[in-house]
Amino acid sequence: MTTERTPAANESKRPRILAGRTALLAATALVAAGAIGLSFNPSVPQAVAETAQTQQTIATPHGPAPLSFADLVAKVSPAVVSINVKGEMKTAENDDSPVPGMPDLPEDNPLYDFFKQFRKGMPTPPSKHTPSLAQGSGFFISDDGYIVTNNHVVEDADDITVTMGDGEKFDAKLIGTDPRTDLALVKVTEKVDKKFPFVKLSEKDPRVGDWVLAVGNPFGLGGTVTAGIISAHNRDIGSGPYDYLQIDAAVNRGNSGGPSFDLDGNVVGVNTAIFSPSGGNVGIAFAVPAALVKQVVADLKADGSVDRGWLGVVIQNVNDDIADSIGLSTPTGAMVTKVTEDGPASKEDIKAGDVIVGVNGAEVKDSRDLARKIAELDPDTEVKLAIVRYGDKREVDMTLGTFPSAKKLVSLRDKEPADQSEQMEKLGLSLAPAAKIPGAGEEGVVITEVDSDSDAADKGLKPGDIILQVAGVDVSTPGDVAAGLKKAAETTKDGKDTVKVLMQVKTGDQTRFVALSLKKA
Repeated sequence: MTTERTPAANESKRPRILAGRTALLAATALVAAGAIGLSFNPSVPQAVAETAQTQQTIATPHGPAPLSFADLVAKVSPAVVSINVKGEMKTAENDDSPVPGMPDLPEDNPLYDFFKQFRKGMPTPPSKHTPSLAQGSGFFISDDGYIVTNNHVVEDADDITVTMGDGEKFDAKLIGTDPRTDLALVKVTEKVDKKFPFVKLSEKDPRVGDWVLAVGNPFGLGGTVTAGIISAHNRDIGSGPYDYLQIDAAVNRGNSGGPSFDLDGNVVGVNTAIFSPSGGNVGIAFAVPAALVKQVVADLKADGSVDRGWLGVVIQNVNDDIADSIGLSTPTGAMVTKVTEDGPASKEDIKAGDVIVGVNGAEVKDSRDLARKIAELDPDTEVKLAIVRYGDKREVDMTLGTFPSAKKLVSLRDKEPADQSEQMEKLGLSLAPAAKIPGAGEEGVVITEVDSDSDAADKGLKPGDIILQVAGVDVSTPGDVAAGLKKAAETTKDGKDTVKVLMQVKTGDQTRFVALSLKKA
C-alpha cells in the first residue's frame, strides 16, 4: 500500500516537466475550500450573499445536520481559485542524450547508462527548452489578492495565473514558500479596481466527525465540491515534525493547495496529500491544520520564508531497552545519535548518547515532539535543555541556530564514498544522493537500479524515483536509508521475520508513500 503525499497530489497536468525538482506523485492529491468571513464585492450576485445567510438544517439527537451544502458552497466558492503554472525545463538536444525531455546527464552520472538504453529507436529529442504546465488550487485570504496554495504547485513556476470561478484570470507572483509544510503564498499582481472575495482560517480545532467541504480544481475541471468528515487528528505522514488532519472528502490531482471548510465557512485545513494504493481517491486525505497555516502564512507574508530554530543534532526515539540501559524509568525523550559538526549543539556539552527529556521545562515525549518544540522557536533563541546522560541528569543552556536549507543539510553530512551509488541488498535497490545528480534536486536519494525480483519492483519503484524519507526520517545519503532500515527493524516487536518499512517516494512531479517488506537480520 502506498500513501500519496504531499504534499498532496500535484495538480491535474498537461505534460509537465519541472526544472531541478519535481513536485508529487500520481496518487497524491488535495482538495480546496475556503473559510469564514467571506467578503463579497459588487461582482458577487446579491442573491448569493442572501442565500448564504439561510442554510437549512435538520435536527438530530446529536445536533443539527445540513439538508444541503448549497448555501455554504455559494458563500465560500467565490474565494477559491484555480492556479495555472508555466515553467521551462532545460533538456538535452544532442543525439546522445539519454531520453527526450530528460536533463542532459554527464557520462559519469549513475543514471546515464540507464536512460541511454531507452534512447535507441526513439525520436529525436525536443528543442533545448521544453515548456511545462501544471494546475492546482488555492484560495484568497484577503481582499487585496493574497492567495494560499501548496509549495509544490508553484515552486518551479516562471508564470502564475489564477482563475476565479467566473472565469476571470489574473497574473500573480510568488511571495514565499515553505517546503517543510508544503505551503506557499502568492499575490495577484494586476492592478484592478476591485476587492477579491476571501475566506478566513478557522480559529478553532475541528472535532473528529465534523463535516468538511472541499472545493478545488481536480484534473483541471475547475470549481468542484466534495463533502466528508474529519476522520482523525495528528496524523504523521512522514513530513517532518508536523501533524495533519485526516479527512474523507474526495480529493484528486489538481486539488493541491485547496482548502477544506467547516460548516461556518472557515478553512480548517489546506489539503496536501492522499493515501492511495492505486493512485486514485480512496477517501483518505491529509490537510495542513489551519493553526499551522496561519503561522506559516504570517512569516511568508513578512519575510518570504520561514526561519526555524535548530539544535544541530540527529535524534531517534527511546525504546524500552534504551531506557533500561541508561536508567530512565520510561521510554521518553529523544536520543542524540550524532552532533552535527559546526552546529549549535557542537559548541555545548551535548554528546551522542545523551537523551533530551525537556525543553524550557516542558517534557519531551519523543523525537518528533522535540523537533516540533525546537521548530516552533525562532533562531537565536536561548533554550534550557534537560538531558540524561547514562543515568545522570543535567541542564544545558544554549542558543538555537537557524534550520538550514536542504542543500546545506546535505553538505553537513559525512562525505560519501567515491562510488556515489550504494547497493541496498535488503531492498533490492542501488541508491545515490540526489544532490549529486543533475536535475534530481537537493532532497532525498535517487534510485539508480532496481532488482526485478525485489518487493521494490513489485511496488512499482523504478530508476529515477527519489526516496525522501525512510521510517519517518529525512534521508540525503544511502547511509541515511540504511540507518532508517535498521531503525525500523529494531523497533518492530511483533515477532515476525519481515517488517514493513514506510518510505516517501517522489516520481516525476508527485509523491507517495510505499511500504516495502524487509527481512530481519
